[in-house]
Amino acid sequence: MIKRILFIFFFYLGVIFICTIFLPALIFPKKITLYGGKILGFWSKFCLEIFLSTKVVIKGKEKILNNEKFFIACAHQSQFETFFLQWLFNSPVFILKKELLRIPIFGWHLKKIGSISIDRNKITKDNLGFSDQIKKHINNSNRPIIIFPQATRVDVLDRSPFKKGVKRIYEELNIFLPACGSQFRKCVAKKWKIKIK
Repeated sequence: MIKRILFIFFFYLGVIFICTIFLPALIFPKKITLYGGKILGFWSKFCLEIFLSTKVVIKGKEKILNNEKFFIACAHQSQFETFFLQWLFNSPVFILKKELLRIPIFGWHLKKIGSISIDRNKITKDNLGFSDQIKKHINNSNRPIIIFPQATRVDVLDRSPFKKGVKRIYEELNIFLPACGSQFRKCVAKKWKIKIK
């Protein structure tokens, strides 16, 4: 219990600190904010290993494409993926629910790094132009695209169906989709795994 309290305290303190010191980056080139994302990814890994004695294991890291376009559909089991995947991959673009962009400071950073938002369960002009936004990104950048396909957090053994948008991206955009999975069993886990095939 004490370890968990220490983890929560220092993890969120670090997130607030990093997001705050990178506030000036919002008026500078995007790459500065992207660097802040990598620091957040490292910080999340550091806190897990130090405070919860949780080892982060990456299998297939050598198969990660550098400076090439690809698309990742990753199960969302905790906040950890949101931060750590920024460190693991080449400054990815997240496809996320629009509400996240409304979070003060954190949401501003998400918008700055070029995250693509969508209103879940709604038909809007922005949602109808969803594919066009992604096509524009693919034509102008080699940064990978990440989506959490169930559109919510899921348990390790949960096999909820993917949202339709995942299939639409894969079929319409014709970009590489590596097999990528994660295993994280809450904050009592002793090991967190990510597999890339």
